[in-house]
Amino acid sequence: MIRIIAGGKKHVSWLAEACAEYEKRLRKPWAIEWQFVDEDKLDVRVARLKPDDFMVLLDENGQILSSPELCQRMKPPLESGRDVVVVIGGAFGHFSPDILSRANVIWSLSKLVFPHQICRLIVTEQIYRAQEIYLGHAYHHE
Repeated sequence: MIRIIAGGKKHVSWLAEACAEYEKRLRKPWAIEWQFVDEDKLDVRVARLKPDDFMVLLDENGQILSSPELCQRMKPPLESGRDVVVVIGGAFGHFSPDILSRANVIWSLSKLVFPHQICRLIVTEQIYRAQEIYLGHAYHHE
């Protein structure tokens, strides 16, 4: 299972529709469960993660991964039955040193900065793409 903890407000309607298009194609263990928290409570929510949860933190200073690299990072924890938790910050997107040190992967979507709502859609599509790479389907072209 992949849980996405997103700081800030719930999806705006157009974003919810776009994310739903990818979510309906996801199958366990790649299926997504969303958790929305107030941005100022994100540190508290992340501190409650189980020690064996595999945390992927989105941060503009993180590593830029290709889609196959993302798949390869998520594959071992999912195959071993661990939950993958993707953390997306709110509008300001800054994380405490404790959260940064807890992350298993610190991932940057781009050298560009995106609104956190747009990041949610990109992450959803990339999880779907990772699933398709994992399954050997033709969705991802190289």
